[in-house]
Amino acid sequence: TVVLLHGYGLSDFVMAPWALLLAQEGWRCVLVDLRGHGKSTGRRITYGLRETHDLSQLLDALAAADQLAPLVAVLGESYGAALALRWKAADPRIASAVAIAPYASLSNAVINLCREYSPWFPSCLLRAGLKRLPNVLEAAPEELDTTTVLARQPVAALFVAGAEDRVMPPADVQGLFKQCVSGSRFLVVPNATHEAIPYFFDDLALPVLAWLRSTTVTASRTQAE
Repeated sequence: TVVLLHGYGLSDFVMAPWALLLAQEGWRCVLVDLRGHGKSTGRRITYGLRETHDLSQLLDALAAADQLAPLVAVLGESYGAALALRWKAADPRIASAVAIAPYASLSNAVINLCREYSPWFPSCLLRAGLKRLPNVLEAAPEELDTTTVLARQPVAALFVAGAEDRVMPPADVQGLFKQCVSGSRFLVVPNATHEAIPYFFDDLALPVLAWLRSTTVTASRTQAE
């Protein structure tokens, strides 16, 4: 089973191309509307503070309905990629993770997004909102960053960065990769921007499929032992 996680402000349909590709390779694909997105409920998102629990509850429900084919993998892009890493760190049922353009620091990612898409927005207002966000979510500021999660619980994952991504630059993604355990992999896709990188299938399909196969086989052998 592979769970597919979309980016911020989107919904499950953006991961449908990956679902079609992976289903053809024998994977049972689960498309998700994350908390506060699409048809899911939630007045606000929490950048992983509650979402990982939501996703673990999803696995519980799939297992109860006999719809969970082991082993479980997760593939996410952007915001969904950061959640994928958090989820793997929190739930031992996740055998494999693919993170396409995850953010390291939430505040840096938001600032980069604003520069890229809304350069007219006053930076003072943006920074003021970011400063208040931890209080709104009742969390320490550092708990919103993926770097904090991986420093506490390193995981093995395939990290993908776009060479032309100015929202989640390759150096930031590589920084996350360096925090992870031995056996992780880092891939840079030439010419890929943040919006386009999930759909560079000519560059990504074979590495992603190889990663999912190898890591789930390894996890299966470990469980057997």
